[in-house]
Amino acid sequence: MGLKIGGCWVLLFLALNFKNCKTLPKPLLTLSFLHSPPMKFPNHVIHRRHRGSRTFMDGAAATTAVKFVRDRGLDHAVEREKNLRPLLNVKNLIKSEPSKSLPISIISQNKDSLKIPSRPIEFIRKYPSVFHEFLPGGIGIHPHIKLTQEVLDIDADEHLVYESDSYRQLVANRLLKLLMISRMNKIPINILDKLKWDLGLPQNYLKTLVPDFPDCFRVVGSNESGQLELVCWSDELAVSILEKKAMEGGSGYSKGMPLAFPVKFSKGFEMDKKVKKWWDDWQKLPYVSPYENALHLSPKTDESDKWAAAVLHEILNLFVAKKAERDDVLCIGEYLGIRSRFKRVLLHHPHIFYLSSKIGTYTVVLKEAYKRGLLIENNPLMNVRNRYLHLMHTVKEHGKDISMSPGTNQEKKAASNASKKEAGDDDSEEENNGLSVSFSGSETENGDSGRRGSREAVALSRRTTTTSKRKNGDLKTHLGDGEGERAMGRWHSRTKPKVPQPLNASTNVHRRSQQRSSS
Repeated sequence: MGLKIGGCWVLLFLALNFKNCKTLPKPLLTLSFLHSPPMKFPNHVIHRRHRGSRTFMDGAAATTAVKFVRDRGLDHAVEREKNLRPLLNVKNLIKSEPSKSLPISIISQNKDSLKIPSRPIEFIRKYPSVFHEFLPGGIGIHPHIKLTQEVLDIDADEHLVYESDSYRQLVANRLLKLLMISRMNKIPINILDKLKWDLGLPQNYLKTLVPDFPDCFRVVGSNESGQLELVCWSDELAVSILEKKAMEGGSGYSKGMPLAFPVKFSKGFEMDKKVKKWWDDWQKLPYVSPYENALHLSPKTDESDKWAAAVLHEILNLFVAKKAERDDVLCIGEYLGIRSRFKRVLLHHPHIFYLSSKIGTYTVVLKEAYKRGLLIENNPLMNVRNRYLHLMHTVKEHGKDISMSPGTNQEKKAASNASKKEAGDDDSEEENNGLSVSFSGSETENGDSGRRGSREAVALSRRTTTTSKRKNGDLKTHLGDGEGERAMGRWHSRTKPKVPQPLNASTNVHRRSQQRSSS
């Protein structure tokens, strides 16, 4: 009622002031609009009007999910490094010992810290080109493990990479950029330890690397529970990789301008028209640098998600392999206060950040950094790691190195044979010696059984180990046809019951005559 009275006063005021105006709209002279409901606007329209932004769920893609398509090349890039990290952990533990060897029991006790995925003894025997198992005399029954000369040579080259001035400066720049991305310009040491493998830090970086760059960062507190703190901000390094490429391209880019992310669509990826429209609008949004303060952005907006994507994109570019486990990525995201935004970015942008589940956990891969499953950027540390991978998948067989692709049945069979080589050589040799001796005996009476015996001999020789084949050679090269038939006759006489053969007529007459004479 009060609303109607107020509306009457408004109309009276308009009539007094505009009574001579002939252009006054007639609907204003009625009260019907007072009874009509207020005009409703879509939520995203109101959102854009008040905040200048919209979200992914408010857009046309709210009813359409982003399709996930597997990328075989990126899955292979993740899978080929499946056991590299635990292998190098075991290698570093053995190398740290004065005797350069360790009993397998010590490795078993540190299985969790070394991140060994299976039984330690099985893991060690899977890579005979890296680890050598032996039994030291007079110490005990537990086997000891030491490193082969090939892996020691690669380790020496890895040490030279860590000690080079160019690489040390490169690692220092990575740490400095990561500190500048952090809101507090500090990062706890325990988080850096989780990212040590991805950042390419040396083993004892707090003592060998950090003290050499006092103008960049310093350790606050103890080494275990302390933090790495930024000392001096660098405007030269506070430029993201996307901004650097845009400036080098001569496009006249300046801060705050729209900047699109490079994308790679996997084979078979299809995008809905509405999602495509939203994606194009998202790419045209202003680019906020990960080194800038973005607290003014609302948490659930496209602008905020694009800034979070810029932060994740820059962090992955700081990693030597341009990839990391999802748990480690979310760990640094939680410290930065944008863990939920990282999750949304990974969910909504699979064409920028690929999630692989090939090694039992999710791995975040920067798609633009790989081409056909291979890392595009040349990195000295990744070159050393690739040499480790090649050695891991190389099986020594009779003095020759055979390289095999990881994960194949051929590799598994060869690794199994190599792990049993020491115990299997003697047994195979004795078995073949006994078999060759038995082949030098009796002869068969018909040709069919001899030919059948030859075929069985060939089949039996195929089931022997590779070592015995190389030592004794093929059956046909050592034994002639007659000897093979006679040998198989003796072999079958040992394994099969004797069957009495039928007697002919002459034999029966001879036996009857002998019985009569004796009687």
